[in-house]
Amino acid sequence: MFTSFLIKYAEIGVKGKNRYLFEDALVRQIRHVLRRCDGEFKVHKTQGRIYVDALTDFDADETVEALQTVFGISGICPVVVLEDQGFEQLGRDVISYIGKVYMENRGAQEGMSFKVVARRARNNYPLHSMEINAQLGGILLDAFPALRVDVHEPDIYLHVEIREKIYVYSRIIPGPGGMPVGTNGKGMLLLSGGIDSPVAGYMIAKRGVKIDAVYFHAPPYTSERAKRKVMDLAKLVSRYTGPVYLHIINFTDIQLAIYDKCPHDELTIIMRRYMMRIAEQIASETECLGLITGESIGQVASQTMHSLAVTNEVCTLPVYRPLIGMDKQEIVEISEKIGTYETSILPYEDCCTIFVAKHPVTRPNANIIRKHEKHLEGTIENLVEIALQTKETVIVQ
Repeated sequence: MFTSFLIKYAEIGVKGKNRYLFEDALVRQIRHVLRRCDGEFKVHKTQGRIYVDALTDFDADETVEALQTVFGISGICPVVVLEDQGFEQLGRDVISYIGKVYMENRGAQEGMSFKVVARRARNNYPLHSMEINAQLGGILLDAFPALRVDVHEPDIYLHVEIREKIYVYSRIIPGPGGMPVGTNGKGMLLLSGGIDSPVAGYMIAKRGVKIDAVYFHAPPYTSERAKRKVMDLAKLVSRYTGPVYLHIINFTDIQLAIYDKCPHDELTIIMRRYMMRIAEQIASETECLGLITGESIGQVASQTMHSLAVTNEVCTLPVYRPLIGMDKQEIVEISEKIGTYETSILPYEDCCTIFVAKHPVTRPNANIIRKHEKHLEGTIENLVEIALQTKETVIVQ
C-alpha cells in the first residue's frame, strides 16, 4: 500500500537561511544508508519536505530500520501518494485508506477516535484546511459509524497534505533526531573495546560530527580477537556515522617503557596522557577538530576530576566527553539501543586493563606526573614516532 515515506526533521527547521545546507546533507545521508536496502529509491526535497519514493519492490521494515540510523530524522511517515482528481475522489481514497490500515489490518475497536489534520500547501485548492478537516471527518463518520471524533487525544491522526500531489499518512515512526553527520566538522574518537567509547562516538555523531577513531593495540598482551572486537564495534557505530577511518596503534613498547620507568600507581594516568598525545597528532593530520572519549566522572580512577584535569593538560585540541555526567546504567541502555552492548561485553582485554595498577592514584598531581614522565625522555619520543609510522588504517563501514 505504501510506496513512499515522508521524512520529518526537527532542529533543521530552525536553521534559517542555512537550512538548505542541512537538508542537502540529510538527503545525502539518506541516499547513503538506502544503498544497503533491497530496491531502488528516489530521495528528493520540496517545500520544506523530504520524500523517499520506492521505484521498485522493497522491504518496508528493512527500509524503516535503515532510515532510523540517519541522524537528523525526527519522524518517518509511510505515505500514500494520490493524484489530485477532485475532492470526491479524495474522500473515497481516504475511506479506502482507513479501511485497509485500521479496519481490516488492525481491527476497529468500538469507539476508536480520529482527527483529520489537513495542510493545504497549494493556494489554488478549492477548500481551506479547516474545510478539508470538517468534510473528510464527516465522510469518515458516514463510512465507519464505529469511529468517533476526538480533536484532543485521538487514536488516529489522519494527515492529509495538499501539494502538487496529495499525501495521506497516519503513522509517524520515531527517528533518531539530532543533526546530519558531517554538518559539524570531524572528531577523533578514542575507541576501546568497552561499553562507553562506542556510545560516546554515537552521541557526538548525533550532533552532526563525522567520526574517525583510534584504537591502541598491545600485542601479545591483547589478542587479535580484541582487535577484531574493536573493529566490530566500529562497524556497528558506522551504521549511524557513515564510514569510520579506524587508526590502529601498536602501543605495546610504549606501555612497557612506562611500566618499567614510572611508578605503578601512576601507570594508567601516564598511559592515558600518551594516548591523548598520539590521538591528537593523528587528529591534527586528519583535520579533526577535537578528541572524543567515553569518560564519565568518577567511573574509574582515571576519570576522577583530578585525573581528567591532568589528562587534559597534554592536549591543545578540545576534548569532548558526551558521557561525562551519566551513570553506568544510562550508558548501558544507550549501548543496548544502538546494538553495541553484546559486542562490548565480550571477554577480550584491551591494553588499559592489562596494565592497570592494583591501587591507582585517584588524585594525581600534574607536577609530579610531569616529573616522573621525565624518566621516559630519550626513549619515549622514538617509540611514539615508531607507533605513528607503523599505524594501520582501516576503513570500517
